[in-house]
Amino acid sequence: MANLSIQSLSDLKNLRSAPKLTINQNKQLLSELHLVMAEAAWFTLGVMAPSAEQALSVLRKIEESFAWAPMQLVENPQNKGPVYLKANQNTGKIRIRIEHGLGKGVLISSHQSTPGGAVKTWGPLPLELFSS
Repeated sequence: MANLSIQSLSDLKNLRSAPKLTINQNKQLLSELHLVMAEAAWFTLGVMAPSAEQALSVLRKIEESFAWAPMQLVENPQNKGPVYLKANQNTGKIRIRIEHGLGKGVLISSHQSTPGGAVKTWGPLPLELFSS
């Protein structure tokens, strides 16, 4: 069942795992995300997922959604299990590690080109948010 109390990105900040959302909530969050992300120079992303394959698939959909150049996978676990994917748009590198005990979702952090610029993080966003 969808969590109807989620109306904006700020409603996600204290969650451990991404909530189930309606189609309209997804559209609202995506619209807001595109607006706030326009102010940043580059991003880091964290994807908490049941598998490396799913985490990488979600990242590729995000790259498509924002028309980013594909990043390069430099570290991928040999074992199966829940993962944390860390992608750094500035370096273009993706690292995935096995990580038990996490929720599920996407965390996006904005960065500025100038030193000391404010870092903002949004999420956890649903893994399927960028599929629509």
